Parts: sequence; structure tokens; C-alpha cells
Amino acid sequence: MMWYFAYGSNMQSATLRGRRGIQYHRAIAGRAVGWRLVLDKPPLVSIGESFANIIPDSDAEVLGVLYEIAAVDIEHIDVSEGVLLGNYRRIEIPVQPLSGPEQHVAAFTLTSDHRDPDLQPSTRYMDLLIAGALEHGLPAEYVAFLRSVPARVESVEAARLRPLIEQVIRRR
Repeated sequence: MMWYFAYGSNMQSATLRGRRGIQYHRAIAGRAVGWRLVLDKPPLVSIGESFANIIPDSDAEVLGVLYEIAAVDIEHIDVSEGVLLGNYRRIEIPVQPLSGPEQHVAAFTLTSDHRDPDLQPSTRYMDLLIAGALEHGLPAEYVAFLRSVPARVESVEAARLRPLIEQVIRRR
């Protein structure tokens, strides 16, 4: 078993279990100090929208969900998130559970150097992040931050590609 730290749409259980087909054993709200959430990560295929990413920032922290998963599942996350194609890279970072004593666990997460400040996430994508944050009890201030992120209506390209992408990344 290993820990995976989700900060984007994978915070939502329905995305992780349904879209990615990953069964987790535990889910715990967590904090990664020294990282900042940005929403300017371009996708592999240009659809005019951006996705979540974390970048080093000693003055920041990002909240998300720690999932306890099987090692084979992190490999599926790598495939479905495009790690093997350079879309993200997998790293290990310390993450502190929000509840319980102050301790850290080593968790795998994804980050990317690909950024485009001209892109915005879609409202559909941001709704997934907000739903995941609410589902796992992230603080109201963080949910308010997610709600304040400028977002755009989902592009026609994204809506057309989504069913195909869903088929490719879903586990059989």
C-alpha cells in the first residue's frame, strides 16, 4: 500500500473510482506545505482549457486528499494522467493529515513544468475540484478559494473529446 495525494479532480471519489477505476482503502484530507496550487496546466491535446498542477512555493500550502492505494494503482494513475508521455511527473512529498496529531506521511503526487498563463480551467472541471473538497471536508476557506478561481465554459473540443478520453483512461 502507498499514499497518493490528489489536489485536482481526483479529490472527488467519483472521479478516482469511476473515471480512473481505482479502489482506495482510505481517504484523508491533507496539507502539503511548500507547494502552491495553480490552474494553468495545459492538457496533452489542446482544448483551450487548463488543469490543476502544484508548483514549489516555500510560502504556500496546497490542500487535497490522501488516498491509500495499492502500488499497481499508482501505475494506473501514471498512465491515465500521461506521466509516461511527460504530461506530469510523479514525485514523493511529505503531506500532513488535517485531522489527528501533527505528523507527515510520504505521498506520491503529480507535478508539471508545463504552464500557460493564458489558459483557464472550465467551470465543469472546477466543479469536480469543489465537489471533492466538500466530500472530504476540506476547510471552508479552501472551498471558497476554489470557487473564486476564474473559469470558463467548457470548450466544444473538450466536450467532444471527453467520451473518448473516458474510454481510454478507465480501467477495464
